Amino acid sequence: MFAGLRSVGVLLLGVAILSLGHGLHGSLVGVRASAENFDAATTGLIMSGYFAGLLLSSIVTPRIVQSVGHIRVFAAFASVVSTAVLLIPLWVEPVWWFLMRFIAGLCTSGLFIVCESWLNSASTNKNRGQLLSIYMIITYAAMGLGQLLLNVADSSGFSRFIIVSALLSMAMLPLTLMPTETPSLAGTRPVTLKEIYKSSPLAIVATLASGLAQSAFFSMGAVYALMQGLPLSLVSVMLALPPLALIVSQYPAGVLSDRYDRRSIIMILSAIAAAIALISIPAAGISSTVLIALFTLFGAIALPIYSLVIAHANDHMAKEQMLGASSKLVLLYGTGAMAGPSIAGFFMKYMGSSGFMTFMAVIYVIMAVHALWRRQQRPTTVKATASDIMKVGPMTTPVAAQAQAEEGSARQGAS
Repeated sequence: MFAGLRSVGVLLLGVAILSLGHGLHGSLVGVRASAENFDAATTGLIMSGYFAGLLLSSIVTPRIVQSVGHIRVFAAFASVVSTAVLLIPLWVEPVWWFLMRFIAGLCTSGLFIVCESWLNSASTNKNRGQLLSIYMIITYAAMGLGQLLLNVADSSGFSRFIIVSALLSMAMLPLTLMPTETPSLAGTRPVTLKEIYKSSPLAIVATLASGLAQSAFFSMGAVYALMQGLPLSLVSVMLALPPLALIVSQYPAGVLSDRYDRRSIIMILSAIAAAIALISIPAAGISSTVLIALFTLFGAIALPIYSLVIAHANDHMAKEQMLGASSKLVLLYGTGAMAGPSIAGFFMKYMGSSGFMTFMAVIYVIMAVHALWRRQQRPTTVKATASDIMKVGPMTTPVAAQAQAEEGSARQGAS
């Protein structure tokens, strides 16, 4: 294991720097939009631009990488996204900000695709799961810590954007020091959404719902906190804690889902998340501590659900279907993510700050009810014997999903 870490240590350093910048970027745009008095619906549309770019990147980046190579693509995307971030505050105009967010989503997702494909290539079936888990821990931790950079003094309105740009540019350095051997982005057998739905209807519904909810959670969380009257110092803490809590909560969630029917765990976690969201609406006014605690608890319960959904889908896929299905589900997640911030923004525009958690409650109630219905329709369930823990998350690209599916496929072949 340690030998495997040594071989990708430089790459993981680049991922940490990239995630620091990425974590700050998402919340910073929301904070700045509130400062510019954009309403929540407009801010939601702006934030959706990132996920529209992410969705497109998931489709086109692997093809570009196969044409010109990983390092060139990484260098080009890092340069473009660094420039796009610097250009955001130059023109305070929603259409301009949406365009820059779209470019940022396209390029940032491309950067993660390059990193994940390199990590997948450097791993083996023996250590792939461990490396993916470490990769996700580093990603979540750095993303959470990036929120704390909101506390950097910024009287000009440009300083924090410069920090994001610098971090995204510095992430290029470790990768350019990697050995020049080109990782493979092998194609997979296509699997249609209809085939996936036939095997696991819950996977389709829950993946789309996770995209809707989690994109809004990460993109509009800062706006929600500011609407609750929190100072920027507490906003940064509130946004930093959920990704860090996810590091702790995802492992036991995965263990439980391996021991019991995954649909039951998905149903229970969704119901608890919906309950926390509803409780937080009246309770958030008690104190900032209560608000932050509820927000963190909600993230710790709700965010692991996506990885359980992917594991549940893989349980019902044939070995030769797993790669294509995992990538297809990531694209479906991206489709939901593209709409999530916009819908949440409209909830917040017409319902005030309570609209944010109302939106979350609606999504997770739907997910819990559907999981319950699927249990009644199909009482028994297929179950993989090994756990898929901490290997997919809200930022996962098709490459990481493919790596997880490769590991699961290898386990199926060995069983």
